[in-house]
Amino acid sequence: MTPDIKACKICGAEARLVGDKQGKYRRQPFNLYQCRNCGFAFIGNPWLDYEDIYSQAYYRGQGADPLVDYVFELEHPEATVRQYEWRGILEAIRSFVPLQQQTRWLDFGCGNGGLVRYCRSNAGCSIWGYEHGWIRDVAANSGIPFLSDEELRSAKGSFDIVTAIEVLEHLSNPLEQLKQIRSLLRPGGLFFFTTGNLAPQREDPLSWSYLVPEIHIGFYEPKTLEKALQETGFRAAFHGFSPGFEDIIRFKILKSLRFRRKSAWQAVLPWGTLTRMADSRFGVTAHPIGWAE
Repeated sequence: MTPDIKACKICGAEARLVGDKQGKYRRQPFNLYQCRNCGFAFIGNPWLDYEDIYSQAYYRGQGADPLVDYVFELEHPEATVRQYEWRGILEAIRSFVPLQQQTRWLDFGCGNGGLVRYCRSNAGCSIWGYEHGWIRDVAANSGIPFLSDEELRSAKGSFDIVTAIEVLEHLSNPLEQLKQIRSLLRPGGLFFFTTGNLAPQREDPLSWSYLVPEIHIGFYEPKTLEKALQETGFRAAFHGFSPGFEDIIRFKILKSLRFRRKSAWQAVLPWGTLTRMADSRFGVTAHPIGWAE
């Protein structure tokens, strides 16, 4: 293939060069390719020095994504607006599957383990995190349970639920990682995830603010994820604006506006209307979930 064409990492069709996106943290041009067959777009020359990318600076909001501050969230779980997301994810999961004492849940790529800690207090089931970044050891010292690589390998086929919240866009080999996630689930298990929806930005992806090329290197339309799930042992199911998504989208709005802390004024806003408007524009709930076949 010519330099302007690469094989799509999801369907294998031709993905053509769209153009370059200049990094703001790592000052270099990143090449964006897009597949017109399945809709997948990806950075063709990704920065893959993970130790450098996911350093202490990244988790403090001083790296490639200034909108995150995972250390603040870890130290102030009751104060962070991230609590809306945790609450929304738990409500969404409960709308799909019953949570019981024997339910086993893994949060894959869990960052600071905030969702794990929240659900251990509120879900009534067993939940663990899996993470490789700098913050893992800091969070583990706070009592949040993480699985090691060896423990993860020995846990194949043992989980009822796997979540991956804002993880898929970071993956250089998405099908490989989806196969790994499928291997961790029991038949009939639930895979629940969030990631940006490329479909509304299809005609001008380079202007999309979600495209932070140092860290976000894969971009999906709903049809892309349907294809990817089917290829890796899942049944894709579309759910629409399910319970919990009002809080999930509320967090996304507040984060994009650079609010870190919860405050009283946030409670009086018409979130039902605001979140549905945002969902209509950005298609947050258009992505499917996966059921392990």
